[in-house]
Amino acid sequence: QVQLLESGGGSVQAGGSLRLSCTASGRTFSRYAMGWFRQASGKEREFVAVISWDFKWSYYSDSVKGRFTISRDNAKNTLYLQMSSLKPEDTAVYYCAADDSLVPSPYSDSAQYDYWGQGTQVTVSS
Repeated sequence: QVQLLESGGGSVQAGGSLRLSCTASGRTFSRYAMGWFRQASGKEREFVAVISWDFKWSYYSDSVKGRFTISRDNAKNTLYLQMSSLKPEDTAVYYCAADDSLVPSPYSDSAQYDYWGQGTQVTVSS
């Protein structure tokens, strides 16, 4: 079992930045691929980014590529999502997720991930 806890959400104006964190406990964090998903009100959960457990692979959705950066610190059992140039359409609840593979396949499919956090709200105002 892996327990995940997100933090760092909040309200920010368009063009601003936020950094989300996801702290893991339980089984060995360093052996899990870690991803971020988001779900806006009334919409389906969508893939944001994923990073392999060995740091070698990371992928982003087209909507956040160039603005968001996923990273991890295995020594601290923590996953990060640095979000810059935020837009109102980035408003959503953000979830971190874990899968015990190098990179889930397909990585954008939420069903591939075994463990989820409870989510943190990000609100971007125009």
